[in-house]
Amino acid sequence: MVSVVPGEAQASLDAQMERAGAWPERSPWLRAAVAAVPREGFAPTVLYRWDGRAYRPVDGTADRRGWADLVYGDPNAAAVTQVTAGLPSSSLSCQAVVVDMLDSALLEPGHRVLELGTGTGWNAALTTERVGPGRVVSIEWDDAIAAAARRRLTAAQVEVRVGDGTAGAPDAAPFDRVIATYAVDRVPWAWVAQCRPGGRIVTPWGRLGHVALTVAADHRSATGWMQGLAKFMASRAEPAHTESDFEEIRAGARPAAEPELLPVVEPLRTDWHLLFALRVALPDVRIGTAPDGVTVRLHDNRDSWATVTPDGTLSQGGPRRLGRELTAARTAWEQHGRPGVYDYGMTVTPDTQYVWATDPETGPRWPSS
Repeated sequence: MVSVVPGEAQASLDAQMERAGAWPERSPWLRAAVAAVPREGFAPTVLYRWDGRAYRPVDGTADRRGWADLVYGDPNAAAVTQVTAGLPSSSLSCQAVVVDMLDSALLEPGHRVLELGTGTGWNAALTTERVGPGRVVSIEWDDAIAAAARRRLTAAQVEVRVGDGTAGAPDAAPFDRVIATYAVDRVPWAWVAQCRPGGRIVTPWGRLGHVALTVAADHRSATGWMQGLAKFMASRAEPAHTESDFEEIRAGARPAAEPELLPVVEPLRTDWHLLFALRVALPDVRIGTAPDGVTVRLHDNRDSWATVTPDGTLSQGGPRRLGRELTAARTAWEQHGRPGVYDYGMTVTPDTQYVWATDPETGPRWPSS
């Protein structure tokens, strides 16, 4: 940990949150908790900054200002704390998202909390500020990260375990709240089973937003609305996907004979509500942007791909016609009235999981796995 002068930097971040309206009105305790538990206390000496080509280390002992800027510079930027195979594998999550998710959890003093993804420990420390010491069990995949977090969380009396969070902590159940700090495509039923009826599960889903589920009184389901919009790292238990995935798939699947023309390309890069809708409708299709920043790329993790250039030229290859599927999903979204992220919700049962729009009983629904 690097010693910085917290007052000015912390005050600047607080002011940015204030101007952006990012401090939640229903959880005023969060602002006090962030002031009481400074981010710098949970940031390792070496952080990583993207230089346009790769993640480069920033050593706080040599570059105090650069390190502090990564910790406090932007409420919407995570500070990368670990890089594996050239990609971020752990981070000190951006303050705005941490606050948003803890607000969604509706924490109360005395709650027992299961956290999945300890990371630096800052989220667990903030949670403890609300629920009290000794009320949080946190599970971390990486031994070294867990050990460092355990040291930081000694005063908070957080129990830090090493393992796969998918199974939860059955021996410590039941919990009033379950909070995951990494994205899952399928919410493990173990999290629902270990949460009390009426309890709340907050987890990133689909890597584009997070959902808050309330466990039913009969403990046979959990349902709730999407709460926020942000990108999240995936579970370590799931295979990592990189830029090379697209190139490998395209190399193995010859393009169709004739390119097509796809109208209205810009929203595929900028309209997060549309992108979320496409994630719901096409759960196995990844949509991203090429290194040029303007060409849209799609692939299905198997053998089909597509690209859309700024002028709308669609090229695709493989057994699936992803451009056609994309167009159909977008048309269906428009026919449903263009629901936004906050118009979607999710229901989880022991055997099924599906996303719905507008109404959990009568609205359209899609399998989410």
